[in-house]
Amino acid sequence: MGLETEVKIYLLDPNQISAKLSQLGAHQSKARVFERNIRYENADNTLTQREIVLRLRQDDRARLTYKEPTTAHESLDMRTRLELETEVADFDTMHTILQHLGFHEHMVYEKYRTTYEMNDAEIVLDEMPFGNFIEVEGEPDAIESVIKALELTSSGRIIVSYVVLFDLIKSALGLSFRDLTFTNFEGITVPDFLLQSLH
Repeated sequence: MGLETEVKIYLLDPNQISAKLSQLGAHQSKARVFERNIRYENADNTLTQREIVLRLRQDDRARLTYKEPTTAHESLDMRTRLELETEVADFDTMHTILQHLGFHEHMVYEKYRTTYEMNDAEIVLDEMPFGNFIEVEGEPDAIESVIKALELTSSGRIIVSYVVLFDLIKSALGLSFRDLTFTNFEGITVPDFLLQSLH
């Protein structure tokens, strides 16, 4: 079984962090790529309330992911979950299979992601429809070493998912749409102070 331990930080200047990663010799393991994700619910709509994620992702490949909470590495400033993931041959066919199994589309969310590796950690720069973030994943010591090297120690850490952030932003701004897409956020400015407060 796989465990995922990660920390997110909101970035005011993602270009500065990208430049810093280059200076530190981080290896870019995957160039900037567009991601489309479908998150599913069961017939009783209980997955989200139990913090269970069933997700189908399409970027340069298609993957089915299952996540659930765990108490491993339990911490107030890091988040660890059980993560099981497998590549699938065809996104649309897998989507249809899940529907036939009784799951339905809960929401769609999009991002652009650039992936790096450094100090035994995976570092991703995420461009979300509502802002830019860095996500560092690995063992706790590796995460801390990357955050220190990038001089982000004093930055507010986010341990909730982008979907939870989306719900908080919708509530704060009075937004009613379901999907976290770039099209839905056209013409909407999310204030920096709001994103900086979502820790």
